Formats: sequence, structure tokens, C-alpha cells
Amino acid sequence: MNIKNKIWLLIPTFGAFCFVVLYIVSTFLYPGGSQLNTKSEGFSWANNYWCNLLYKNAVNGKKNPARPFALTGMIILSSTISYFWFLFPVQIKTTKYRRIIIQVSGSLSMIFAMFLYTEIHDEMINTAGFFGAIAFIGTFIGLYQIKWYGLFILGIINLTLLLLNSFIYHFENLIVYLPIIQKISFATFLIWICSIDLIFFLTKKTSKH
Repeated sequence: MNIKNKIWLLIPTFGAFCFVVLYIVSTFLYPGGSQLNTKSEGFSWANNYWCNLLYKNAVNGKKNPARPFALTGMIILSSTISYFWFLFPVQIKTTKYRRIIIQVSGSLSMIFAMFLYTEIHDEMINTAGFFGAIAFIGTFIGLYQIKWYGLFILGIINLTLLLLNSFIYHFENLIVYLPIIQKISFATFLIWICSIDLIFFLTKKTSKH
């Protein structure tokens, strides 16, 4: 089997790996400040958001040297996940109508997500979440139809976490829990995407030389 003929299937997994590495690097460079303590030092996994790493200045007011790494990670993740949304419906050979819905809504979700660092952060979250939910639902249907029930259930868990993020975000008395929920959501989403991606790679037949 010629691995080179199907290595392109792993682009979303490579993108997720690069994102995680850049995320971790960014946390070491972040000066400090969080929603709980604006004068704290460094990045707090319990109290800081991913978005904190994207801004020019940290919450404590200092210049944020983590930003270039965080922005690069965001661009890589958004681009490769957009590629996944194009890849998935083609690989499972779904209907043309469903393929277009997944590809368009998934890509739009990632495009809007790239603008989380702007002043219209809240609007971008809501818009990206809306289109992301559409792509999720289309993917669920595809997973169920090809009988990948384990990944179907994991996808439902991902959507539930997405909705939980949105719910908590709009309630001030619960917002303290959002940074942790956000990171759990990130982890489960990337595991879900990479699992589907790896199955495509491992089951894809390639020609022999």
C-alpha cells in the first residue's frame, strides 16, 4: 500500500496537532491576568480563556507575546478543520445536498472563528456556533448512516458541550466555570475530528506501485 497516496487524509490531524503545540507554547508566553484575578501572573488553565491568548494585550494590561503563536494556531486549526468539513461528506459518499450543507456551513463556522480576537468577539462566537451546529448535525446524520455509532455518540457529546458553553456564557453567576468547560470542549472536539480522520486514513485503499 502506498501511504503517500493517502497522506492528505491526515491534514486535519496534523492541523490539530500543530494547534495543540502552539496553544501550549502560547500559555507559557502569556503575561497574566484572568477573569478571576486581573493581576495574576501567567496563564491559568482554570481561569483563562483561549481568546485571552489572541489579544494584543493580556488581561493584566501587559503586551501579549503569546499572540503571534496563538493566532498562527488559530489560522492552522480553522484552515485544516475547514478541510475536514470538505473531506468528510466526500469520504462517506453522502448526498449532494447534504455534502454542500456540511461543506459550506462547516467552512463558514471556521472563517468566523478566526475573528474571535476582534472587537466583535461575541458576535463571532454566536455566528461560528450557529454554522458549526449545522455542520455537526449533518455529520451526525452521516455517521449514523454509515453505522459509526461510537463516533456518532461522541459527536452528540461535542454538540452538548457546545450548547453548554453557549448557555454558561450568558449567565454571569456561572461564567467562572466556562474556561474549564471550554478546554474540555476543545479536547473532545479535536479527539472526535482526529478519530474520524484516522479511520479514513486507515481504511482508505491505495494503489500499489
